[in-house]
Amino acid sequence: MGDCRAAAGRAAEGRVLGLLRQRGWSLLERNWRCRWGELDLLLAKPHRLLLVEVKARRAAGPDLWGIRRLSQGQGKRLRRTFSCWLADHPDRALLPVEVVLALVQLGPPPGAVRWLRLEDL
Repeated sequence: MGDCRAAAGRAAEGRVLGLLRQRGWSLLERNWRCRWGELDLLLAKPHRLLLVEVKARRAAGPDLWGIRRLSQGQGKRLRRTFSCWLADHPDRALLPVEVVLALVQLGPPPGAVRWLRLEDL
């Protein structure tokens, strides 16, 4: 079960990454980890960053496609993890950061990716 879930997560991240690259974003990090957690995708355009939390689902359920999975605790962990990344990359500390949740409906057939803007870090 864990391997299937991991494969679905990688596929969803790949799909989101492809869409964002088509929009001119460049990948900085994928699945970057520190003691606080993981950043799914971190991308850049000139003078700005995009932090993407990816949630993959086969069907809408009680967690609203993964929205409920991004609890207050997870948001705090995400901020800490990003702060840890910034400590390693101080040259990017002053760039504005947009944080989005990408909800990926897995197929078959795959559905549209839903984007939700989260509070900026």
